[in-house]
Amino acid sequence: MISLPAYPHSIEAKELLRQLGSREDGISGKESQKRLQEFGPNEIPDAGRKPIWKIVLKQFNNLMVYILLAAALISFFTKHYVDVYVILAIIIINAIIGFVQEYKAEGALIALKNLLVPQCKVIRNGELQTVNSRELVPGDIIALEEGDNIPADARVIYAKNARTSEASLTGESVPVSKTSDTLFGEIPLAEKSNMVWKGTFLAGGSIKAVVTGTGLKTQIGEIATSILQIEPKKTNFQNKTDKLARQMALIAIASAVVLFVVAYFFNDFEINEILLISIAALVSAIPEGLPAVLSIVMAVGSHRMSKNNAIIREITATESLGSVSTIVTDKTGTLTQNTMTIKKVWVPNAKEVDVLGEGWDSEGELSGQKEDIEAIDLLLEIASHCHNSAIQEDDKGMLVVTGDPTEAAFLVLGNKAGKSKDHTILEDVAFNSDIKYRSTLVEKGEKKIRFYIGAPESILEICTSLKLSDGETKTLDEPEKSIINEKISSWSKESLRVLALAIKEEHTGPQSDQNLEFIGLAGMMDPPRPGVYEAVKSCHLAGIRVIMATGDHADTALAIGKSVGIVKEGREKVYTDSDLSKMSKETFDLAVQESDVFCRLTPVMKLNIAKSLQNQGELIAMTGDGVNDAPALKQANIGISMGILGTDVAKDASMMVLADDNFATIVKAIEQGRIVFNNARRTSFFLISTNFAEILILILAVSFGLPMPLTATQILWINLVTDGFCDKALAAEQGKGNELQSPPIDPKENILNKSVYPFLIINTILMTGISLTAYLYYLPESLEKARTIVFITMAFSQLFNVLNMRNLEGSTFKIGLFSNKWVNYTLLISILLQIIIIEIPSMATLFKFIPITFWEFIFWAGITSLVFWITEVFKYFRFK
Repeated sequence: MISLPAYPHSIEAKELLRQLGSREDGISGKESQKRLQEFGPNEIPDAGRKPIWKIVLKQFNNLMVYILLAAALISFFTKHYVDVYVILAIIIINAIIGFVQEYKAEGALIALKNLLVPQCKVIRNGELQTVNSRELVPGDIIALEEGDNIPADARVIYAKNARTSEASLTGESVPVSKTSDTLFGEIPLAEKSNMVWKGTFLAGGSIKAVVTGTGLKTQIGEIATSILQIEPKKTNFQNKTDKLARQMALIAIASAVVLFVVAYFFNDFEINEILLISIAALVSAIPEGLPAVLSIVMAVGSHRMSKNNAIIREITATESLGSVSTIVTDKTGTLTQNTMTIKKVWVPNAKEVDVLGEGWDSEGELSGQKEDIEAIDLLLEIASHCHNSAIQEDDKGMLVVTGDPTEAAFLVLGNKAGKSKDHTILEDVAFNSDIKYRSTLVEKGEKKIRFYIGAPESILEICTSLKLSDGETKTLDEPEKSIINEKISSWSKESLRVLALAIKEEHTGPQSDQNLEFIGLAGMMDPPRPGVYEAVKSCHLAGIRVIMATGDHADTALAIGKSVGIVKEGREKVYTDSDLSKMSKETFDLAVQESDVFCRLTPVMKLNIAKSLQNQGELIAMTGDGVNDAPALKQANIGISMGILGTDVAKDASMMVLADDNFATIVKAIEQGRIVFNNARRTSFFLISTNFAEILILILAVSFGLPMPLTATQILWINLVTDGFCDKALAAEQGKGNELQSPPIDPKENILNKSVYPFLIINTILMTGISLTAYLYYLPESLEKARTIVFITMAFSQLFNVLNMRNLEGSTFKIGLFSNKWVNYTLLISILLQIIIIEIPSMATLFKFIPITFWEFIFWAGITSLVFWITEVFKYFRFK
């Protein structure tokens, strides 16, 4: 039995092989089977989806559903069967909406499993074999070539010009060179250059490595474990609706108790009759349509966001977006395009030339004086030949790079200049991490010339002259080197990665990489996404803090942070993972507050930053695209992943996916989130205010010793038609255009709060007063006619109340009285339905109505418009 070393990067290769019971020609097949039994298969255990029955039951596990079920039970025992059917139907519809959303979620572990490579090359018994990657075990020797996915965590024991792409794991945008050298001390994951990680791939060169971790004992496995350990939590909106349910239950119970007390102590009702009346009041006070309409508000908001490329995976996240106070974003692929783009080129006897265009698209041109562009012709010739990469369009129309992204940047540069591989290539030597340059030997006419591209310090070290654009060669002495170094320093401060280009004419006889002719410099960067600066500015205007948390280098992160507007003056401090790991909790929390850029982060540290912000009262949205982002995405209040460049792990750990990978889309989603909250408030308040009026008229009638002014069936019709149609129309209300001009919605702000109390009092008094006046006026004539008129006044006053609810912050006329077409359709349909059930004899008999005159109908319907006009007067003075 062997034990896995905790720090394989710090152990000499031979010693590590001994500890793992292995050797360079691999372990035996028999030993591999034994270890497979001991360590298990090289895969992420599939927890599987929750059983369907558990997902179904979860939809009924909330306070509002409990209250509605209690109301249904009461209605059943009091033989109000229609109420029972309606309430149960509403509960089921709401559960279906939630079930569909829940069933799509919780796929992160499945996506992690899919990252495993089906086949890999392994050396066993001294022979190279191809095996299923799930059969890999610690101690196996794997062989990797350019383009291979890496099937397990492994320690490099041999490397030739090896570079791995680790962007999905560490956030590092540039391929990382790998070596077999032993490293010492505690080193961040991104700097362990003698280790390779499962889920990444080899961008160039070749590697032989010994497997040190499989399955859950890999970096990806640790991420999977951390995802499992994050407890699912209720969204902000679920907490608010739970509180609203408690408020409504308290109001309903209080109303029923008041009604019981008034009827028992101040009137001569029989106890059985009092109980029936109180139960009827309890049921009528509960807005049974509230859960369904809130789901519809969420669905409308979710649909609008999807039209703006923000796909919502958790429907309640639509409202929570409105309360986001901090966005924690990755850099590579989120703020930037995850493409290396050459922005500037320069040769010593000319001015620098700007290269226009972004990403892998060859559309773009060289910007500069004509003579300066002509001076870089040889540099462009080198760029177009000295690479081994290709750019193709995939089946989705996306440009995909084959080979090293850095080399692809030179391919794009050559394409922009109209250059191609015109010369015959005789030899191509890949980038070597030891000497830090690559070369290509071409046949140019009768000459053989070797082109070089590499790190400036490495190229300058082997250059003895520089070639000017006019063909003249000049000795590269200290003054010239000083000029070149000044240019390199200047570009580096602009966050440009600088590479040098050189040539050497080869002759017969032994050749060496010495006495090169320096040609010029190229500066490249991973450019910010278009529109990111404006999006960050909009966030700041909306009171939202933006933090960059990346695995990239500090200088690069700070430069990008400044260029996109994240870093403000006086807040240039950048903390690394190493800095943060040494801090106490208090110091750590302070650092999270005072800095907006964090770099070289491990997945665990991103998670800690998210938790720190939440503990300090922030409601955070976390963006990311890599495997390393998954735990923090899961922990965040709103996890947001990239749809194009994002891994499946990141998508399945998030609540929202950006279909266009555009940071600016987040701002649009937040704006919609604030609209959703306002719509949730207006629809909830509309239902609550109408139910208040219904319960109040019952209490007043009983207090006066009068018969019930509405039957249970009539109340149910009002709730179903008037309320049921109008609340859904309010759910489609558009924004007012000022949503991003105010601070984030307080996560603790309730749907029903003090701001709506004046409307509640005015509307309830008006609706109840008009209806009670009509009831008292017609009751001497007949109970049926009095109820008919009360039904008309109550229904129409609620229809006019819809217009009030369209704007709780000013006059409805300011947003256009008829600007919401769904409200217009709803009002028309509701009016027609009221007329139908009163005028059609069979319907009138069912609801116990009697015919009234045309002018009576017009008069009382017109009187109810006072609900709208008086509220408009109140708004005028309140918001004057």
